[in-house]
Amino acid sequence: MILRTLAVALVLCCANPSFASELRVHIVDEHNAPVANAVATLTVANPPAGPIHFGWPMRIAQRNMQFDPFVLIAPAGATVAFPNLDDVRHQVYSFSQPGPFELRLYGHDESRSVQFRNVGVIAMGCNIHDQMSAFIYVTNTPYAAKSAANGVAAIANAPSGSATLTIWHPYSRAPNGAQQQMIVLNAADTEVTVRVRLHPPPDRSMSY
Repeated sequence: MILRTLAVALVLCCANPSFASELRVHIVDEHNAPVANAVATLTVANPPAGPIHFGWPMRIAQRNMQFDPFVLIAPAGATVAFPNLDDVRHQVYSFSQPGPFELRLYGHDESRSVQFRNVGVIAMGCNIHDQMSAFIYVTNTPYAAKSAANGVAAIANAPSGSATLTIWHPYSRAPNGAQQQMIVLNAADTEVTVRVRLHPPPDRSMSY
């Protein structure tokens, strides 16, 4: 009986893929300067089943006449909250094909929410304040991260083996803002450096 139990455990162990401790993607521009707010995602042959949950809040606040955060990664089907923390009213909208929406004027300490069912990039703004812009990257992979100020996007528990790494940035010169490459992950920490070419950011100063 003990031998049979051990044999079953061995089969289950071998059936499950091994996992890398962490994939660290260093994203830099043409001058090797770190790039913040880039989205790194992994597409693998056999992703885990079940709903996707990320460790950050599903919300974009209106704060100091800007959207915070500027880029949000959300799983397909997620409901994103849009609280207004400013003392003025905002009217948030998007014309993006994966999830167009419009939130009519609402004021301080009020909130609205929108569910995003389709994968894709949602570019959003405020009908009242032109300098406000933000992006929601809706994905169907659990392996996703956004680069910090140091240009590093850290993806935990990525499965070892071959995968497609996609890097997206709102100002990328690549088609649709995304570039891809094949990588091989080992059962240990993996580091990759990706260089992106960016358009100059638009002027987001006050314009009202």
